[in-house]
Amino acid sequence: MPRTAKTLERLLRVRTLQLDQVRAAEVNARAKVDQEETLRERIAALAANVAPVAAPAPTFATSLIAAAHYRDRLHQSAHAAERRVVVARQGLENARAATREAHRDQSAIEKLIEREDTRAVLKALRELETLPASPRKRHDIC
Repeated sequence: MPRTAKTLERLLRVRTLQLDQVRAAEVNARAKVDQEETLRERIAALAANVAPVAAPAPTFATSLIAAAHYRDRLHQSAHAAERRVVVARQGLENARAATREAHRDQSAIEKLIEREDTRAVLKALRELETLPASPRKRHDIC
C-alpha cells in the first residue's frame, strides 16, 4: 500500500470512531429529552392531583395553605422542567448536527480512498500499456 493509502485508511478508522462516538452522544441526548419530557408530564400530573376541589365537608385552613404551597412548588418545578426540556432539545439538535458533520467527514474520506484506488488502477493500466509487446513464439507443427 502506498503511503497515502495507509494514511487514508488510518483517517477512515479515526473518522469512523468519531462518528460512532457522536452517534452515541446523539442517542444519549435523545434519551435525555425523553427523560425530561417524562418528568415534565409527571410534575403536571402531580399538580393536577393537588388542584383545589369543592369539598363537601369543611377543611382546615392549614391544609388549604399546605396544598397551595405544594401546588406553587409544583408549578415552579413545572417551569424548571419546561426549561430543561428546551435545553435538552437544543442539545439533541446540536448532537444531530454533530452527527451530520461527522458523517460528512467520513464520507469525504471514503471518497478520497475511492479516488486513490482509481488512480492506482489507472497507473497500473498505464504501466501495462508501456510494457513492450512480448514476441509470440510460433512453433511449427511437430
